Amino acid sequence: MKLVINEPASGKSFQTEVPKDKEHLFIGRKIGEQVEAGALGAAGYTLKITGGSDTSGFPMRPDVSGPRRTGVLLAKGPGYQQKKAGERQKRNVRGSLISDEIMQVNAAVVSAGAKPLAELFPPTQKEEKKQ
Repeated sequence: MKLVINEPASGKSFQTEVPKDKEHLFIGRKIGEQVEAGALGAAGYTLKITGGSDTSGFPMRPDVSGPRRTGVLLAKGPGYQQKKAGERQKRNVRGSLISDEIMQVNAAVVSAGAKPLAELFPPTQKEEKKQ
Protein backbone atom coordinates (compact mmCIF):
# COMPACT_ATOMS: atom_id res chain seq x y z
CA MET A 1 0.00 0.00 0.00
CA LYS A 2 1.29 3.45 -0.90
CA LEU A 3 0.69 6.53 1.20
CA VAL A 4 0.67 9.98 -0.38
CA ILE A 5 0.95 12.72 2.24
CA ASN A 6 -0.10 16.24 1.23
CA GLU A 7 1.35 19.11 3.24
CA PRO A 8 -1.00 22.10 2.73
CA ALA A 9 1.44 24.57 4.31
CA SER A 10 4.10 24.02 1.62
CA GLY A 11 1.86 22.65 -1.13
CA LYS A 12 4.09 19.60 -1.57
CA SER A 13 3.26 15.90 -1.50
CA PHE A 14 5.39 13.06 -0.22
CA GLN A 15 5.01 9.41 -1.18
CA THR A 16 6.02 6.43 0.90
CA GLU A 17 5.39 2.70 0.95
CA VAL A 18 3.46 1.43 4.00
CA PRO A 19 5.01 -1.82 5.28
CA LYS A 20 2.72 -4.89 5.33
CA ASP A 21 2.85 -5.05 9.13
CA LYS A 22 1.69 -1.40 9.40
CA GLU A 23 -1.26 -1.58 6.96
CA HIS A 24 -3.57 -2.32 9.90
CA LEU A 25 -3.31 1.39 10.81
CA PHE A 26 -5.44 2.22 7.74
CA ILE A 27 -7.59 -0.86 7.10
CA GLY A 28 -11.09 -0.33 8.49
CA ARG A 29 -10.79 3.47 8.53
CA LYS A 30 -13.00 5.83 6.53
CA ILE A 31 -12.29 8.94 4.50
CA GLY A 32 -12.19 11.88 6.91
CA GLU A 33 -10.75 9.97 9.89
CA GLN A 34 -7.46 10.99 11.49
CA VAL A 35 -4.46 8.70 11.96
CA GLU A 36 -1.32 9.11 14.06
CA ALA A 37 1.73 8.74 11.76
CA GLY A 38 4.28 7.93 14.45
CA ALA A 39 4.35 4.23 13.50
CA LEU A 40 5.20 5.19 9.91
CA GLY A 41 8.29 7.16 10.90
CA ALA A 42 6.64 10.58 11.12
CA ALA A 43 6.58 11.15 14.86
CA GLY A 44 4.23 13.92 15.98
CA TYR A 45 2.27 14.06 12.72
CA THR A 46 -1.48 13.56 12.54
CA LEU A 47 -2.90 12.73 9.11
CA LYS A 48 -6.45 13.03 7.80
CA ILE A 49 -7.46 10.44 5.19
CA THR A 50 -8.72 12.28 2.10
CA GLY A 51 -9.14 9.48 -0.44
CA GLY A 52 -7.37 6.80 -2.40
CA SER A 53 -7.73 4.24 -5.16
CA ASP A 54 -7.94 0.46 -5.43
CA THR A 55 -5.77 -2.05 -7.29
CA SER A 56 -7.64 -1.41 -10.56
CA GLY A 57 -7.41 2.39 -10.27
CA PHE A 58 -11.00 3.09 -9.23
CA PRO A 59 -11.12 6.14 -6.89
CA MET A 60 -12.62 6.16 -3.42
CA ARG A 61 -15.62 8.42 -2.77
CA PRO A 62 -16.67 9.69 0.67
CA ASP A 63 -20.39 9.45 -0.16
CA VAL A 64 -20.34 5.70 -1.01
CA SER A 65 -20.50 3.55 2.12
CA GLY A 66 -18.50 0.40 2.72
CA PRO A 67 -15.42 -1.04 1.00
CA ARG A 68 -17.26 -2.22 -2.10
CA ARG A 69 -16.84 -1.22 -5.73
CA THR A 70 -20.11 -0.10 -7.23
CA GLY A 71 -21.61 1.81 -10.14
CA VAL A 72 -22.97 5.22 -9.17
CA LEU A 73 -24.62 8.00 -11.18
CA LEU A 74 -22.21 10.94 -10.86
CA ALA A 75 -22.43 14.62 -11.73
CA LYS A 76 -19.21 15.83 -10.04
CA GLY A 77 -16.49 14.87 -7.58
CA PRO A 78 -13.85 12.13 -7.53
CA GLY A 79 -14.16 9.66 -10.37
CA TYR A 80 -15.95 11.88 -12.87
CA GLN A 81 -15.15 15.00 -14.84
CA GLN A 82 -18.20 16.74 -16.28
CA LYS A 83 -17.98 17.70 -19.97
CA LYS A 84 -21.25 19.64 -20.34
CA ALA A 85 -23.35 21.50 -17.76
CA GLY A 86 -25.91 19.19 -16.18
CA GLU A 87 -24.37 16.01 -17.61
CA ARG A 88 -24.34 12.86 -15.45
CA GLN A 89 -22.87 9.42 -16.07
CA LYS A 90 -22.68 6.09 -14.33
CA ARG A 91 -19.14 5.34 -13.17
CA ASN A 92 -17.55 2.61 -11.08
CA VAL A 93 -16.10 3.90 -7.83
CA ARG A 94 -14.89 2.45 -4.53
CA GLY A 95 -16.55 3.08 -1.15
CA SER A 96 -15.15 5.23 1.65
CA LEU A 97 -13.92 2.35 3.85
CA ILE A 98 -10.30 1.26 3.38
CA SER A 99 -9.88 -2.46 2.78
CA ASP A 100 -7.01 -4.72 1.70
CA GLU A 101 -7.92 -4.03 -1.96
CA ILE A 102 -6.91 -0.36 -1.67
CA MET A 103 -3.56 0.28 -3.34
CA GLN A 104 -3.06 3.99 -2.56
CA VAL A 105 -4.22 6.11 0.36
CA ASN A 106 -4.16 9.91 0.16
CA ALA A 107 -3.78 11.89 3.38
CA ALA A 108 -3.31 15.51 4.44
CA VAL A 109 -1.32 16.83 7.39
CA VAL A 110 -3.54 18.06 10.24
CA SER A 111 -0.82 18.70 12.81
CA ALA A 112 2.89 18.75 12.09
CA GLY A 113 5.71 17.15 14.05
CA ALA A 114 9.16 18.43 14.97
CA LYS A 115 10.96 17.41 11.75
CA PRO A 116 9.81 18.53 8.30
CA LEU A 117 8.38 15.88 5.98
CA ALA A 118 11.12 16.57 3.42
CA GLU A 119 13.65 15.10 5.90
CA LEU A 120 11.47 12.15 6.90
CA PHE A 121 10.50 11.15 3.34
CA PRO A 122 13.29 12.30 0.98
CA PRO A 123 12.45 12.28 -2.73
CA THR A 124 13.64 9.25 -4.67
CA GLN A 125 15.80 9.61 -7.76
CA LYS A 126 13.82 8.91 -10.92
CA GLU A 127 15.29 6.22 -13.10
CA GLU A 128 16.87 7.56 -16.26
CA LYS A 129 15.12 6.59 -19.45
CA LYS A 130 16.91 3.99 -21.54
CA GLN A 131 17.90 5.29 -24.94
